[in-house]
Amino acid sequence: MTKDSFCRLGLAVIATEKQAIEALAERIDEQFALACELVLQCKGRVVVSGMGKSGHIGRKIAATMASTGTPAFFLHPGEASHGDLGMITAQDLVVAISNSGESEELLTILPIIKRLHVPLIAMTGNPNSTLAKMANVHLDISVEKEACPLGLAPTSSTTATLVMGDALAISVLDARGFTADDFARSHPGGRLGRRLLIQIGDVMHQGLQIPQVEASTSLKETLMVISAKGLGIAVITNEQQQVLGVFTDGDLRRTLDQNHNLDRPIETLMTKECKTIHPDQLAAEALEMMDRMAINALPVVNQEQQLIGVINMHALLRAGVV
Repeated sequence: MTKDSFCRLGLAVIATEKQAIEALAERIDEQFALACELVLQCKGRVVVSGMGKSGHIGRKIAATMASTGTPAFFLHPGEASHGDLGMITAQDLVVAISNSGESEELLTILPIIKRLHVPLIAMTGNPNSTLAKMANVHLDISVEKEACPLGLAPTSSTTATLVMGDALAISVLDARGFTADDFARSHPGGRLGRRLLIQIGDVMHQGLQIPQVEASTSLKETLMVISAKGLGIAVITNEQQQVLGVFTDGDLRRTLDQNHNLDRPIETLMTKECKTIHPDQLAAEALEMMDRMAINALPVVNQEQQLIGVINMHALLRAGVV
């Protein structure tokens, strides 16, 4: 085998599987719409089941549904007939996957599913199979050929099954009005979840951590506060705790270039037109603002524009927002 041979075979696999996916477009029909309606009407959970490679694909389909607003889980058909059928209730919906439509383990549990009057969606490559005929809805996932040169290893068929499952899950997602915020709530450990869920108030520095000084504070004293708090900023406030301005590392460099007296009041050196942010805004908004303005910290204020905290880039990094 040469490098060209490997590449040629790899491209052949992709071409075969691409053809299998394209063939699915003709099967997004009334049966598919009925399947979507059954999923939407389900008051319980969607129970996905399948043996072998179909089972592996089924796990992924169940996981996709669960993370996109449709409560779902995978049930191994072999374990189902040994007690796990008790996991299925009359409020549920079953999605059974079998390329042949004749998987013995699935056919064994079908009578029990039917006795519960649980709706059944079958995904098979054989519309005339036992599983397809017993289902309320049949989704055709048949392929012309497997990408495996021997025509044996499930390849094109599993790809087609996964794509049909994705089509079902995402169509229902859209029908539910599922939003990015909904997605984030089921993915709190992921970066997207953190970006869409964490608010400024969750990660800001507050209380004694705030580098706050009065307008009359000298430059020297302000520098000591900046150094002690370690946030690279000092926030200047009036008697009502309202923000008058900020003094940052950048302001310090400009001040040193101009050889200002260290006893000079900070109000004469601060940046007056400073940006602030509110605690109920998303941390991702602070990140966007900092990036756009090339700054590393922002004062956090309440509705009365009173200083209640400081958010800086390091806090966002620790929170996993960056």
